[in-house]
Amino acid sequence: MSKNYNDPELDQKPYVISENVDFPYVLKTSPSSFDGSRNSVSIASSIFESSLKESEDSEDVDRSRVTGVKQEKWWQTTIQVSIPFFIAGIGTIAAGIILGNVEHWEVFQEVSELFILVPALTGLKGNLDTTLASRLCTQANLGNMISGKEIFHMALGNIALVQVQATVAAFIVSLFSIGVGAIIKNTLRFNHITLLIASSMFTATSTCFVLDFILVFVILLTKKFKANPDNMTAPLAASIGDVVSITVLSFISSHLFKISGTQSWTTYMVIGAFCLLLPFWIMIVLRNRYTRSVLKTGWTPVLSALFISGTGGLVLERSVGEFSGYVVFQPIINGIGGNLVSVHASKMATLLHQSSLPGIIPPFTKIFQGPWKALFNGTPYAITARILILMSIPGQFLFIFIADYIHQSRSTIGIPFILTYLSFSSIQLMLLLFIAHILIHAMWRFKIDPDTASIPYLTALGDLLGSSLLMAAFAFLRAIGNVYEEKL
Repeated sequence: MSKNYNDPELDQKPYVISENVDFPYVLKTSPSSFDGSRNSVSIASSIFESSLKESEDSEDVDRSRVTGVKQEKWWQTTIQVSIPFFIAGIGTIAAGIILGNVEHWEVFQEVSELFILVPALTGLKGNLDTTLASRLCTQANLGNMISGKEIFHMALGNIALVQVQATVAAFIVSLFSIGVGAIIKNTLRFNHITLLIASSMFTATSTCFVLDFILVFVILLTKKFKANPDNMTAPLAASIGDVVSITVLSFISSHLFKISGTQSWTTYMVIGAFCLLLPFWIMIVLRNRYTRSVLKTGWTPVLSALFISGTGGLVLERSVGEFSGYVVFQPIINGIGGNLVSVHASKMATLLHQSSLPGIIPPFTKIFQGPWKALFNGTPYAITARILILMSIPGQFLFIFIADYIHQSRSTIGIPFILTYLSFSSIQLMLLLFIAHILIHAMWRFKIDPDTASIPYLTALGDLLGSSLLMAAFAFLRAIGNVYEEKL
C-alpha cells in the first residue's frame, strides 16, 4: 500500500511513502534524481535515527527496521551469491589456465606488450559489464523494469553506451601498453602498434556486445524468480568476461600476427570498422534518456580505472619471468576479489537509492566507519561483508587446488602455499570491501551515482592489489624455501 505526495517544500518532486511491516514510512525516489536537498529527507530522518538507536545494543541488528527497506535474510544472500560465485570461479580458473598456456605462444613472446594489455583489457571488460549490471540491477530493484518497452530501451541504451566506452577505452589502453612497452624495451615497432590496437578493440567490443545481452537476460530471469540480481550478475559479468576476453584476445592477436607479413592491411580494416561504428552507437546513446547523461559523465572512472589496471599489468609483466606459475593464480585472486567487491558495491548502491537521496548520507551509516563496523558488525552492510569474506576462503582454496591440478596434471601445492595464498587473498578482499564502503558513501555525498562510478575504481584496485599481493606471496614463499614449481 503506498501513497504519492507532492509537497512544494520537497523540491516540487513526487516522492513515495510506502508502508511495510517493519517500518511504515520509507522515503523513496528515482535514482536519476541526483539533485535532492537535505530537507527532502527530513520526514524520514528522525524515524531512521530512533530506529537505529533502538537497535544499536542488539547483536543481531534488524536491517529492515534500521534502513527502512525490506532486506533479504542472510541465508538468501549466501545461496544467491554462492551459485554465481562458484560458476564464476570456474571462469577465473579457466582464465588462469588459458593464460598459462598462451604465454608460450609466439605472439606473446614477440609482442610482450600483450602481458601489459591483458590485465588492463580484462579489467576494462569487467568494469563496463559490471557497471551495466549494477545500473540495471538498481532499476530492477526499484521496480522500473516491468514494461517490455522500458526494458528494451534500457537494454538498448546501455548496450550502445558500453560499445562507445569499449571502443574508446580499448584504443586508449592499447596505447598505454604500447607506451609502457616502448619505455621498458627502448624500441617501438609499427606493426606491433597496429596489432595491439586492432586486437584490443576487437576483443573489448565483441565480447561486451555478446555478454551484455546475457546479463540483461540474467537480470530479468532473477527478478522473475524473486531473487536479487545484485547478488548474481556481478560475479558472472566479471569472471565469464575474463575467460572470454583472454581467449578472444589470444586468438585474434595470434591470427593477426601470423598474417601481418602478407596481409598487414587486415589490422587497418579491423580498426577502421570499429571507428565507423562508433558514431552509430553514439547516436543511439544520445537519443536514449537512460544513458544520455552517463555518456557525458561516465568517462572519468572508466579511464582512471584503465591506468590503475595498467599498473597491475606492469606487475604481471615483471612477475611472469620471475615467478613460475604466477599467471595460473593471478586471474583467480584478481577475479574473485573483483567479483565479491562488485556484489558488495552493487548492493550498497541499491540500498542508498532505496533509502535516501543523492547528497544525503542515511543516518544508519557514515562515510568513514571503522573496519570492524564496516566489515563485521555495526552497519546494515556488515552482514553481506561477513558472508563474502567467509565465502571467499573455501572458494579460494577450491579454485587454486583445481587450477594447480589442471595445470600440473597432479596436486603440487602444500600447506605453506595454501596458508600464504589464503592470507594474502583475504587481505586483498578486506581492503577492497573497506575501500568500497568509503568510496561509495563519499560518491553518494557528492551526488555521484555509485552505480556508474564506483565499480571501475574497485575492480581496478582489485587487479592492482591482487597482482601485487600475489607477487608478495610468491616472494615470501621463495624466502621460506617453498617455491611453486611448474612441470617441465
